[in-house]
Amino acid sequence: MDHKILQTVRELIDEVGYPDLTVDQVAARAGVGKAAIYRRYASKAEMAFVATMHGQEPPPVADTGSLYGDLLALVRTFHVRMAAPAARHLAPALMSELAVNPELDARFQDTFLATEQADFAEIIERAVARGELAGSVDPAIAHLLLLGSLAAALYIINLPVDDATVTDLAAAAAAGITALADRRHSDPGRTAEPH
Repeated sequence: MDHKILQTVRELIDEVGYPDLTVDQVAARAGVGKAAIYRRYASKAEMAFVATMHGQEPPPVADTGSLYGDLLALVRTFHVRMAAPAARHLAPALMSELAVNPELDARFQDTFLATEQADFAEIIERAVARGELAGSVDPAIAHLLLLGSLAAALYIINLPVDDATVTDLAAAAAAGITALADRRHSDPGRTAEPH
């Protein structure tokens, strides 16, 4: 049933666009009740987000043997999802809904963002174990450096993002994560920049 709902959402977004998408349309075409949809998704925005950006099971985090390589593999995977036309139309609507719906925001933080940050934690742990990083770095900061930059480029600044840009983002994030680890390792009591 989940697959049918998400496939229907993708089809309808392609046909009518996100603004004109309704839960009623999805339920009718997928042959399910609206209650079944609302048991799975708190809102139209969450349902569409899952269908367009997190609908497929993500591949395991690549272990390329380097921090930069792991980050590049991850950002390339996310770029494909985030740059898709449906995702580019949906992201602003989802951001607006998250800003006014604390329950949806909490659910988004606890599911999608928590999963993404767990991927960053795994990448960082491997880099520390390989000796590439002097110590651990907050996965939320690493997430912000890489995927936050990608999201800003795609959804706020509206930059054309190609593989060269993605490669540069991975290099910048790797350098930033390394610098943060070095700073924290050399001064473990330091938690924030002085104001």
